[in-house]
Amino acid sequence: MAPGNDSSVKEFILLGLTQQPELQLPLFFLFLAIYVVSMVGNLGLIVLIVLNPHLHTPMYYFLFNLSFTDLCYSSVITPKMLVSFVKQNIISHAECMTQLFFFAFFVIDECYILTAMAYDRYAAICKPLLYKVTMSYQICHLMTVGVYAMGFVGAMAHIVCMLRLTFCDNNIINHYMCDIPPLLKLSCTSTAINELVVFIVVGVNVTVPSLTIFFSYTLILYNILGIHSAEGRSKAFSTCGSHVIAVSFFFGSIVFMYLKPSNVSGDEDKVSTIFYTIVGPMLNPFIYSIRNKDVHIALRKTLKKTCLSK
Repeated sequence: MAPGNDSSVKEFILLGLTQQPELQLPLFFLFLAIYVVSMVGNLGLIVLIVLNPHLHTPMYYFLFNLSFTDLCYSSVITPKMLVSFVKQNIISHAECMTQLFFFAFFVIDECYILTAMAYDRYAAICKPLLYKVTMSYQICHLMTVGVYAMGFVGAMAHIVCMLRLTFCDNNIINHYMCDIPPLLKLSCTSTAINELVVFIVVGVNVTVPSLTIFFSYTLILYNILGIHSAEGRSKAFSTCGSHVIAVSFFFGSIVFMYLKPSNVSGDEDKVSTIFYTIVGPMLNPFIYSIRNKDVHIALRKTLKKTCLSK
């Protein structure tokens, strides 16, 4: 059968996270709770940044975009995943491709937002006198446009290649979402081009941000060690520590998922994907706010205004 986007399969069945009946209900409530916490945490951080002028800085501008991205791609994945715990989860071919597009778009966006945040910390710590020029609002906006442009290009590359495939008889996806690896396994046409595109797109969008972040933090560490004041070093480390944790968690999961050996099982794929699609968006608001005095002050001011307005 010739390749084309007129796939003979018009809908797919998402198997979900597990097929064990006794785990369906507990997992439903677990991931529902994670999703609610993720929504509240990310929306809360977005509202705090918007309402408090002292958070209108490049650091929090990128944190705003990170929370927005986490909010979006968690919403692209989790609601559909919850359905698979309570009934057979059927998704049309068009819906599947749409989910895959937005999933790829927001994940690539997050790669570059984390990179922009690392560069912001480099500029603040290593070039403090030039910080306002290096990280002006115009430059921050241009960086953000670049972030979303890279997400769009990467997502379109995956979708265009996926639409050329034909899915014949097997329409059961061993996953809780429409991800690239399980879809490629269902194709009855050659997936060589798709695999090459995955290798290039994922390679570029992981390698470039990873190297940029690595070199940024190498220079940051070198400058921090040159600070004579123990208080100054502690403040610099605390500023960067949360970002290092988030970066390690996010990129570690992606590298395992897409650049792993081919003999890794589908169940391990699903577990790995959970970390950066569901758990990561829940943890990020806490990672960036628990020890952040600026966020604590903003939260107190916002709560005080809310109480006084009643």
